[in-house]
Amino acid sequence: MSYAWYVGIDWGTALHQVTVLDPERRVVNEQKVAHRGEALAELVTALATQCAGDPSRVAVAIEVPRGTVVETLVEHGFHVFAINPKQLDRFRDRFTVAGAKDDRRDAFVLATSLATDPAAFRRVHLDDPLVIRLRELSRLEEELQHEFTRLTNRLRDQLHRIYPQVLALSPAVDEPWIWALLDLAPTPAAAAQVTRPAVSDLLRRHRIRRVTAEGVLATLQTPPLWVAPGTLEAVSEHIESLLPRVRLVHDQRARTLRRLEQVLESMAADQPGQPGEQRDVTILRSLPGVGRQVAATLLAEAAPLLAQRDYHALRTQGGIAPVTRQSGKRAYVDMRYGCNQRLRLALYHWGRVSVQVDDHSRQHYDRLRQRGHSHGRALRGVVDRLLAVLMAMLTHQTPYDPTRRHAASPA
Repeated sequence: MSYAWYVGIDWGTALHQVTVLDPERRVVNEQKVAHRGEALAELVTALATQCAGDPSRVAVAIEVPRGTVVETLVEHGFHVFAINPKQLDRFRDRFTVAGAKDDRRDAFVLATSLATDPAAFRRVHLDDPLVIRLRELSRLEEELQHEFTRLTNRLRDQLHRIYPQVLALSPAVDEPWIWALLDLAPTPAAAAQVTRPAVSDLLRRHRIRRVTAEGVLATLQTPPLWVAPGTLEAVSEHIESLLPRVRLVHDQRARTLRRLEQVLESMAADQPGQPGEQRDVTILRSLPGVGRQVAATLLAEAAPLLAQRDYHALRTQGGIAPVTRQSGKRAYVDMRYGCNQRLRLALYHWGRVSVQVDDHSRQHYDRLRQRGHSHGRALRGVVDRLLAVLMAMLTHQTPYDPTRRHAASPA
């Protein structure tokens, strides 16, 4: 489409630089817009006045594909386009080779590039409310998992200093029953006073059957390490401060996972007027290796691509499509690093689990390994084939049926 006005917005935390160009790419207006509700409302009014009340005549270029600025403009009917920051950096070289960079220049480059190279941009649409919620929950769960790992690693280090007996029962100290055991016997000296009925009750409440009360007591009551005076008290206080935080993050992650499941169930429910991509949840989850978190990440990070059945864009965004570099007589194929890292990790786990539970995936993985490919390359080949199957399933609206898979040429 050709537009009457091209707008470049260099997004900032407090101020956004806005540049408006006419079809001949002449600067019509430049201004800074504060990141406040009234300032954004004034920007919308000014742009609407510029286009005589027809927002579809205005094309807006921005690096960030989501956020308040994008949502405000799309909601008012303006056509918003996003571009990868690395591509914008290449466009900037058109105007300066000295490496100069400032907000006004970036806004101008965004608007000019959209006018001259619209194919490099992608149109931004507002996501469904359930997809937005799913995205936030999936990212929150990832953050909580990282925080939980950091805290349990710190707890493990402190226990290793004064109380390594506990690590024999749970090397990662990431289980609730171990935390309860530390409340019961916080130090080797306290472990000597713990009774068998107390430990039996703790194991019964947490449904632990792999160890017995006698085995736990025998482990805890082994001769302790010798430590310098004051070390035991100091480390015990450190452990005491870590335990509530570990429990809190564990509980928050459990609640987040339950909410993730609820959102997925809501999206899978066939309701009148529901978008087709939401009904695709059931089809997606029918594939081998697709669990709750893989499905949530795919839907949160690649919902538009799934809705468009865009196999090539999905494999590119997920880092599955390789990168070919050729110059003269030299040519080689390398792994794609420029991609959505969350999507890449989800696809990796999808391939890893599918190889364990699906015979077709396992056979394809074995063929690739026999050809000399690495573990990671073989998993990417497995996922590449599964993505092709997924696109066919979504196109025909049929769940996964392993008996219908045809032998395809190895990737």
